[in-house]
Amino acid sequence: MKMSSPQDASAQEKGQPWQLTLYIMFAAQLLSIIGFAFSLPFIPFYIRELGVTDERLVPIWAGVLAASSSLVMAFFSPLWGWLADRYGRKIMVERAMFGGAIITFAMGLVGDIWQLLLLRLLSGATTGTIAASIALVSSIVPQKKLGYSLGLMQVAVFLGMTLGPWIGGLLADAIGFRHTFTVGGVILLLGGALVLFGARERFHLPAKEALGKSDRFFSLLAYGGFPAMMALFFFFNFSVHFVMPILPLFIETMCDPLRGVASTTGMLFAISGGAAALAAGGIGYLSDRVGYKPILAVNLILTAVSLLLHGMAQSITQLVLLRVLYGIAAGGILPTMNALVGRLIPPTSYGKAYGFTAATTCLGMAAGPFFGGIMASYLGYRWPFVAVSVMMVLVALPVIASIRHRSHG
Repeated sequence: MKMSSPQDASAQEKGQPWQLTLYIMFAAQLLSIIGFAFSLPFIPFYIRELGVTDERLVPIWAGVLAASSSLVMAFFSPLWGWLADRYGRKIMVERAMFGGAIITFAMGLVGDIWQLLLLRLLSGATTGTIAASIALVSSIVPQKKLGYSLGLMQVAVFLGMTLGPWIGGLLADAIGFRHTFTVGGVILLLGGALVLFGARERFHLPAKEALGKSDRFFSLLAYGGFPAMMALFFFFNFSVHFVMPILPLFIETMCDPLRGVASTTGMLFAISGGAAALAAGGIGYLSDRVGYKPILAVNLILTAVSLLLHGMAQSITQLVLLRVLYGIAAGGILPTMNALVGRLIPPTSYGKAYGFTAATTCLGMAAGPFFGGIMASYLGYRWPFVAVSVMMVLVALPVIASIRHRSHG
C-alpha cells in the first residue's frame, strides 16, 4: 500500500482547504512583489536625487544598495526558517509583509543616501516574503502537486515583477519617487492583511524525536543533493543580479530623452516579468512529469544566451525582444529548483531548508550587484552581460550534473 506523505495528510485534514490557501497566498505574494518592485526602475535615478552627482558612483551605489539588503537577509533567512518550523509558517509571512510595508514607506522619507542604505539593511533583516510563502505553501499542498503549486507561486512573483516596475515607473514619472514608495508600502499592507485574515495553516509542532533530528541548524547538509542545490541557488542569483543594478542605466543609453526613462525601464521589466509569468506555471507543471534536472539545464542555457545578446543590443526594440526571451528562459528556473528542494527534504524541515536556500540566494543577490556595479563603472554597461552569460554556463551546469535526486514520502 502506498504511504501518504505528511503533506498529503495535512492537506486532507478536515477544515484545511489547501487549494483556497494556495490561491490566497498567490494573491498575497503578487501584492507583496508589486509593492517591493515599484522602485526597481528608478533606484539609480533616486540615488542622484539624494545627492550622488558623480556618474561613476551611481552604478556603484546602486550595487551597494542591492547588495546590502541581500547580504543581511542571507544571515537572517535561516533563523526565520528555523522559527517557522517551530512556531508556524504563516506568522513568518506576516512578519515579512508588514515589516516590508513599514520600511518601504520610510524609504520615501529619507534625506540622504546613507539613510536609504540603513533602511535597505533593515529590509534585509525583516523581510523575505518569497521564502516564507514557499515554506507555507510547500507544507500544505500534496507532494504530487508540489511542482504545480510552486510554479503558481512563481507566477505571482513574475506577475509582480511585471506590474510593479511598470506601474512604479509610470508613477515615478507622474508623481515623483517619494510618493511612489508610499504607494508601494500601502500595497504591501494589503498583502499582509490578506494572509492574516485569509490564509489557513493547521500547524503541529513535530514530536520531540523528530524535532531533535531536524532542529540542528546544519542537519540538512546530510541530505544528498541539498549542498549542490544551495550552490546552484547562489550561482544563479549571482549571475542574474550581476546586471540588475546597471540595467536601468544601460536602458538610459538607448532611451529617447523625450520619453520618461523610468517608465521605459519599467515597461522593459514588465515585459520580461510577463513572459516569465506565462512560462513559470507551465514549466512547473511540466517538471512534475518530465523531471527537474533536464528542465533546469535547458532553461539555464537559454537564460545565458539571452543575457549574452543583451550586451549586443543597439536599440529599445531589440531589448524588448530580448526581455521576452529572457523572461521565458528564466521563468521556469526558480519553481523547478524549489520543487527539487521539496523532494529532497522532509516536510518537517521545510522552513529551515527554504531558509538556507534563501540565504544562499541572498548571498548571490548581494555579491552579483556589487561586482557587477564595479565592473560597469570601469568597463561600461555591455561587458557585464557578456561576462555573466559565460559564468552561468561554466558554473551552473556542472552543479546540476552533480545533484543526485532522492525523493521522500
